[in-house]
Amino acid sequence: MSEREVVITGMGLTTPLGKNIEENLAGVRDMRTGIAHYPLEGLPDFLQYFAQVKEYALPQDMSPRQEGQMKFLNRGAILGFCSSCEALSELKEKISDVSPARRALYVASGNFTKVGYDFMYPALKDSADADWQSVDQRKLNAAALNKVNPFFLLESLSNNLFSFLSAHVEFMGPNTSLASLSPYGGNALELAYRSIRQNKADVALAVGYGNWITEIPMYELEGLGILSKCKSGVHSYRPFDRHRDGFVPGEGGAAILLASSDAAEHLGMEISGKIKGVGNCIEFPSNQRLGVPDKVIRGNIMSLMKETGLGVNDLACIIPHGSGTRKGDRSELRSIIDVLGDNRDVPVCGLKPYTGHMGAASDIAEVIVGIHSVKNKAVPATLNFEETEKEFSGLRISKSPQLCDKNFFLSVSYGVGGQSSSVIVEVV
Repeated sequence: MSEREVVITGMGLTTPLGKNIEENLAGVRDMRTGIAHYPLEGLPDFLQYFAQVKEYALPQDMSPRQEGQMKFLNRGAILGFCSSCEALSELKEKISDVSPARRALYVASGNFTKVGYDFMYPALKDSADADWQSVDQRKLNAAALNKVNPFFLLESLSNNLFSFLSAHVEFMGPNTSLASLSPYGGNALELAYRSIRQNKADVALAVGYGNWITEIPMYELEGLGILSKCKSGVHSYRPFDRHRDGFVPGEGGAAILLASSDAAEHLGMEISGKIKGVGNCIEFPSNQRLGVPDKVIRGNIMSLMKETGLGVNDLACIIPHGSGTRKGDRSELRSIIDVLGDNRDVPVCGLKPYTGHMGAASDIAEVIVGIHSVKNKAVPATLNFEETEKEFSGLRISKSPQLCDKNFFLSVSYGVGGQSSSVIVEVV
């Protein structure tokens, strides 16, 4: 493997906290949440709490043809597109000097926008009997022609943003589209990093987007027992707290543009940070069943620290996944205790209560927030946190911002089944 240094030169965020980086960082500083109550008849009360993007910003320089193709993108993909455009907004002229074949693109979709098939409801309503027990096929066909979006199939494809974005920005080098759940945003960032590290690309864009706030996905997540019952309303998402009971879903997009250090210098790009190393690992539960392993992120972090040559004393903070579930958070905190050993003076913060869990977007968004936080020497508060379990009382988890004086931070994500990804960033 080449020893090319990989740097961060562009970032973009579209989340329930705001339509760009500036608005999101202001929300974190003000300790606001994008989670809100959306009353909807027929839904259990706890499913009426989620985090929804209220406004997004499309680029102003799109051609009429590209604007017409926007109809193929579902809502989650649009949020990913907006964040990608922000990450590239000030760098387009500089990137134009890089051959399209040396521009890599990796898009991670944890997106459920079209899972509910609610777009079929008007046609089904016109063709079903009063008891919804049978459907008149002729009426259904006729109603579907007039009341169903003809592009619904294209909107449901997991790689529709990948295809649209690669054409829009002409990133035609190493690429792929990942369709899964956490930690696939982290995996996209890893692939982007390695494409530059291995000298297969000079610039690489990693994008994560997700929409988990439609009814069917929320019912499915509740069936897994991982959603909060929202007994404290918008303040119910409380990772690492002793009263945690699951997460609150959200939607959003996040993007990071990477470059080799020599390319960034040659093109005059401003550098926000350096990727020191990435890790990808899987741990299996001791009972061999699908669930959370005893120490889900321990092996990943240990291997990454060894790869980078860094110690826990070098870290400004650790940003774990923070799902807010009983077993998940316990597994993460036990992993962190093993990694820290006797030195537990490293701040630990959970960021998802600010935006809700945005799937693949959260993995990349938390790296972006981490960069700006460490640059300002202030680790964000963990919203809604009061007190952790006795076993973890020695860890520095706080409901208030914490000062830090180091330049490196660790961000970790994991998913159902024990897969995890991690990244260490040096802020410059």
